[in-house]
Amino acid sequence: MSFITVSAQSHFPIQNLPYGVFSTSDNESHRIGVAIGEQVLDLSVITHLFTGPIMGKNQQVFKQPVLNDFMALGHEAWHETRERLQELLGEKNTEIQGNKDLMARAFVSQDSATMHLPAKIGDYTDFYSSIHHAMNIGTMFRGKDNALMPNWKHLPVGYHGRASSVVVSGTPIRRPLGQTRPDPEAPPVFGPCKLMDYELEMAFFAGPGNALGDSIPISQAHNHIFGMVVMNDWSARDIQKWEYIPLGPFGAKNLGTSISPWIVTMEALQPFVCANMQQDPEPLPYLKHEDNYNFDINLEVKLAADSLKEPALLAKSNFKFMYWTMKQQLAHHSITGCNIRPGDLLASGTISGEERSQFGSMLELNWSGKMAIELPEGQTRKFIQDGDQIIMTGYCEGDGFRIGFGQVEGKLLPAHPQ
Repeated sequence: MSFITVSAQSHFPIQNLPYGVFSTSDNESHRIGVAIGEQVLDLSVITHLFTGPIMGKNQQVFKQPVLNDFMALGHEAWHETRERLQELLGEKNTEIQGNKDLMARAFVSQDSATMHLPAKIGDYTDFYSSIHHAMNIGTMFRGKDNALMPNWKHLPVGYHGRASSVVVSGTPIRRPLGQTRPDPEAPPVFGPCKLMDYELEMAFFAGPGNALGDSIPISQAHNHIFGMVVMNDWSARDIQKWEYIPLGPFGAKNLGTSISPWIVTMEALQPFVCANMQQDPEPLPYLKHEDNYNFDINLEVKLAADSLKEPALLAKSNFKFMYWTMKQQLAHHSITGCNIRPGDLLASGTISGEERSQFGSMLELNWSGKMAIELPEGQTRKFIQDGDQIIMTGYCEGDGFRIGFGQVEGKLLPAHPQ
């Protein structure tokens, strides 16, 4: 228990302690913080309290405006910091709560904090690792017998995304302009995307990297994974359909990718590890690991609009529906000698379950435009309308507590006039 009051429904008990970057109206500098209940603990104020064998020599990382330097220190430093934070926030510890001046400076209400991207993201990679999602999309466009491409069960399929357009929750996203070809017998046309969609994903931030030309063996992959966020990888379906052959998504996906502001560490998620999905055929040796590295994380998507009294639930999914694990994604990403760097972001791809209520995109829920998505008060959607707000959240359910990610939300703005 912490001396900070934490409700049973809070995403941020002392068992969690996720990291983020925030500012306040009276101090616009970006600082590293830890969420505890409804508060943010400002680590820049308490750097002197980290006196362990590793962090005592690296207190300066908590004076930085992003988490990259802390991410680069590695697993032992992360563990030492987590243990120290739980000690400092413990209900009987007086190092902070016994000092009124320090208490006043160290804690900020989350309501008064403005959240920012938690790291400088040098590179962003998006995978395609949920088998139910891949089967759904493949069945729509190629039929059930050819739903998965020949490589899909042999390697974690992915593509390099655009890091510059990754934004923190609350940042509006503008409907993109681009080329589409609504009539396959006519030339393409230019204009606003008409089939705007979300993709329910999660992503992990990389910790220590590898030198160019080297790789990260799967046996060491966990030491390079700092923590996770919930992600909405916005998708312009009609633009993507016309552009993606032969090189894959481009303008349809670079318009914006939204992430939740708090990074939940892998140590906090460890109690919720669950069985990996059975893989057939057996992966090649560089992709094999015997330990479980899948996680039971409940995910939800809601749509809010001025015409709705309250946000409407669109889907409930779970991260455990992943076919390829994060370890496998990282090992495959670096097997070529690609150099991963602290703060790089690697995403899961859309996460869907077997049932329609678990589908992670509108494209699946409406089955390529063939079915309307029913909303309250007689309203329907097939794709996102201007002014709609998409809200995603994720949490693990513990014994009397939750380990949560908060939420990632974004409002769709109209396209710029042509």
